[in-house]
Amino acid sequence: GAGRAGAAMVLSTLSNSPVEEVVAASPGPVFFQLYVYKDRGRCKALIDRVRAAGCKALMVTVDAAILGMRERDVRNGFHLPPGLTMPNVEGRLTDVPQAQGTSGLAAWVADALDPSLGFADLEWLASVAGMPVLAKGVCRGDDAVACLEHGAAGVVVSNHGGRQLDGGIATLDALPEVVASMDGRGAVLMDGGVRSGVDVLIALGLGADAVLVGRPILWGLTLGGAQGVFEVLEMLKGQLDEAMALAGAPTVDAITRDLVCRSQ
Repeated sequence: GAGRAGAAMVLSTLSNSPVEEVVAASPGPVFFQLYVYKDRGRCKALIDRVRAAGCKALMVTVDAAILGMRERDVRNGFHLPPGLTMPNVEGRLTDVPQAQGTSGLAAWVADALDPSLGFADLEWLASVAGMPVLAKGVCRGDDAVACLEHGAAGVVVSNHGGRQLDGGIATLDALPEVVASMDGRGAVLMDGGVRSGVDVLIALGLGADAVLVGRPILWGLTLGGAQGVFEVLEMLKGQLDEAMALAGAPTVDAITRDLVCRSQ
């Protein structure tokens, strides 16, 4: 659905579909969202697999080395039901079983992922990826610059959908500082709260090169499968075209910072 709409697809390490199947089925480019394991050998094996499958970029998740408190997941005892696994996970960690008194996902993250993830690790990932690396989960200008200095081709301004740090900055508020700090030296993408073409216009006006769309894609997928995904993206593109026309921006390059003002 994303490929038909001319969009790239970002596939998570934690997806329930193998990367090889997704890339083979997609008419558009697929990026891979990597969660970094404690076991670097296992991590390198996954990167090699992703590259061989044909992914075009590696999106390294830098804001979820530990899992924030998700109280509903704890109350509900979140886990994967029988028949659902994570086939992109290397080794023994393909299942998320029920965990006593906590979220199964939180237990999985604590067991599998590296809580000490830092800039040196990003530099290593960039050296072995064989494709552009984007750091996903950056909300500060100085962090964005450090990511570039350690091999990233760009950053994704993201707060993980607000599900990690309570009270964390909204991505739209973080975006201008990141854009100014990077000063055109790398790509800046943004996610979080993109629900309409006007939201896309605002993000582009504040300096984003592109936006990522999450929950609306899932809504379209739930209701209409691939066709539903396609229709959601086409709707967003139509809304963006209309918003650009009404704002007096005939091209994307004409979407400039002066089109966006903040109410006091």
